[in-house]
Amino acid sequence: MKERLFRFVLDHPIWVILLTVLFVLGSAYGAKNLVFKSDYRVFFSEENPQLTAFESMQKIYSKSDNVAFILSPKDGDVFTPKTLKAIQALTTESWQVPFSTRVDSITNFQHSWSEEDDMFVEDLVLDADTLTDADMPRLKEIAINEPLLVHKIISPQAHVTVVNVTVQLPGVNPVEEIPHVVSKIRQMKAQFIEQNPEISVRLSGMVMMNNSFAESSLSDNATLVPIMFGVVLLGMILLLRTFSGTFATVIIIIFTIVSTMGLAGHTGFFLTGPSSTTPIMVLTLAVADCIHILTTMFYEMRQGVEKKKAIQDSLRINFQPIFLTSVTTAIGFLSLNFSDSPPFRDLGNMVAAGVMLAFIFSITLFPAMLSLLPLRVKATHEGKHDAMHKLAGFVVRNRKVLLPGMSAIMVSVIVFMPQNTLNDDFVKYFDTSVPFRQATDYMQENLSGMSTMEISIETGEASGINDPKFLQSVGNLTAWLRAQPETDHVSSLSDIIKRLNKNMHGDDPSYYTLPDDRELAAQYLLLYEMSLPYGLDLNNQLNVDKSSARVIATFRNLTSTEQIEIEERIYAWFAANASTYEVDIASPNLMFAHIGQRNIKSMLLGTTVALILISLILGFALKSLKFGLISLIPNIAPAAMGFGVWYFIDGQIGLALSVVAGMTLGIIVDDTVHFLSKYLHARRDRNKGPKAAVEYAFASVGKALWITTFVLVAGFMVLAQSSFKLNADMGLLTAITILIALIVDFLFLPALLMKLDKNNLSTTEDNSNSAEGDNNDCVKKIA
Repeated sequence: MKERLFRFVLDHPIWVILLTVLFVLGSAYGAKNLVFKSDYRVFFSEENPQLTAFESMQKIYSKSDNVAFILSPKDGDVFTPKTLKAIQALTTESWQVPFSTRVDSITNFQHSWSEEDDMFVEDLVLDADTLTDADMPRLKEIAINEPLLVHKIISPQAHVTVVNVTVQLPGVNPVEEIPHVVSKIRQMKAQFIEQNPEISVRLSGMVMMNNSFAESSLSDNATLVPIMFGVVLLGMILLLRTFSGTFATVIIIIFTIVSTMGLAGHTGFFLTGPSSTTPIMVLTLAVADCIHILTTMFYEMRQGVEKKKAIQDSLRINFQPIFLTSVTTAIGFLSLNFSDSPPFRDLGNMVAAGVMLAFIFSITLFPAMLSLLPLRVKATHEGKHDAMHKLAGFVVRNRKVLLPGMSAIMVSVIVFMPQNTLNDDFVKYFDTSVPFRQATDYMQENLSGMSTMEISIETGEASGINDPKFLQSVGNLTAWLRAQPETDHVSSLSDIIKRLNKNMHGDDPSYYTLPDDRELAAQYLLLYEMSLPYGLDLNNQLNVDKSSARVIATFRNLTSTEQIEIEERIYAWFAANASTYEVDIASPNLMFAHIGQRNIKSMLLGTTVALILISLILGFALKSLKFGLISLIPNIAPAAMGFGVWYFIDGQIGLALSVVAGMTLGIIVDDTVHFLSKYLHARRDRNKGPKAAVEYAFASVGKALWITTFVLVAGFMVLAQSSFKLNADMGLLTAITILIALIVDFLFLPALLMKLDKNNLSTTEDNSNSAEGDNNDCVKKIA
């Protein structure tokens, strides 16, 4: 069957090329359906408990997606008539932001005060045009002493302020809704700066974060993919010294990427931050098959074999190992379906499809093109001075030192793997070149962080929030939260009730307490709500029947471990102080905090399943349970060592790195499969001893292995330059793991084989001339 396929490809190359082009064009048509979803919710599956809790809370209260205009007057003082006038104008304009439901700023804060027996509720700044310098001290005094404003809307030094726009995205067309909002926001920013050059403006908030997911990923693809193409072109030309072979490889890469992305569009996939790296990964992985075919073909031609026969021999030699490596790589990526995060599932499925398409193109289109392209190779003799021959000799001579030495090194690196901590900081998903990251870091340093926790407290009865006992519990919680070292701000109903109680007693500071009468609290709240303008009501804090209230705590930007620890402390506080109430805690930050840990657990299962499948396939393909088991060590060790090395680089494992073990498992098997297949061919078919078989494997496949490793490492190192930290960390750790895999397969695996493979199938002893003899015919007529 294989021979007939090879003959058809080489006898009818034009037909093969035409049929392939038709398939690629048909696949590419689906690319028009590919869209980028930038909503952070795409990282969470529908059954994710943190997402479920958050969505439930969003239905009870108003939604909390927002855009924050961070305003910094260059004179360092928000409270000047000119600056407040500009803020008031921006506040008014912000109501025009698409899908906006609320705008909060220093100027429209609903300040309450009393005069004799009357209570007034009005904007802190009614008409900025009438303000004078004499008004500034009073306004500043009110603002920086108001718990609902300081560290949320205004900095304690009054040098930075925020205009916060709450948006409620319909979710009908998420692909267009966020860009639509961001376009308007940026237009407003540009207009504001033009009119007020003395005020710096930065943009943060959840909507800007969502948009940054898309922009960072699209920017990476626009820059990193061309860079990777350049690396592949340069590497292949320098290492293989073939223009025709490089051209044919580039065509395979392009066709594979186009087909993969097109088929993804046909089948309903959409792009996200992680899955948008598919072209880079497919580009990197597609090169390996071509390099193995080229290196074997060139070796044959250097021995004087005619081109067409050299191509056919190369296909025959490499078909099984390339098929095995493609399948195992696909299984490794398919293990990402165990991930708790849908974008990584999509990444796994898309790359797995791309790997198999690359295999099909490499054994059909690639040889068809090679048969038509001009290829001239000088006949040479590669003998004892060949680099792989020298390396083989070194390994054979020092096998008794290499085996224990490499074992000790491997163990000493792996022991650091458990020292990594599970951590994530979603703000740092973007590097410091991204405007969202710059704005959020600035806001953290000068005002407050983006880490929030929304605490819903259910009383179980209508109007239960007016119960003095409940209000006291909320007040105690608020005071406790503010006492925590991580807290920047707490938005709480208790502060409003305290202020209203003070207002109703002639603004006497001694009455800044919670009332102990339920009816009184209800009347205060009713009077206050009736005085609030449209869009500034209390729906963001109270549910419809007033049976529950939401307290929103804002913290400095925290890692996932810190957030989960605070969440546990809050639940413990309720258990000890207010156990009669039902409590739910949710926020986007908590969702990201938990997803990394959930993903680690799910991917452990996925990686285990992938490892079992790959081991069974290798054992069956190699026709040996013993060699299938031997292959486990060089297949498992590199990933474990990679995480050990990561401890010294970063020491923290987050959402992206939790999938690396499963993803790299399939890739690092490639080197082991190619080396073992050549070793076993020498042992079984050429009747060589273990040492001669090791030399044969180095001579026949060693060069191809280090070239493919170079390309793979270069490709993933390009990905490591991404401005999106999830992709950058994933690329860096994958590159490290692949490099370690080559070292293990070159220095540890051969020594292990010579130690364990005692069943000498050779009728002659290994001798010093075996390597030279093997080099002359190392890849000829391999079944």
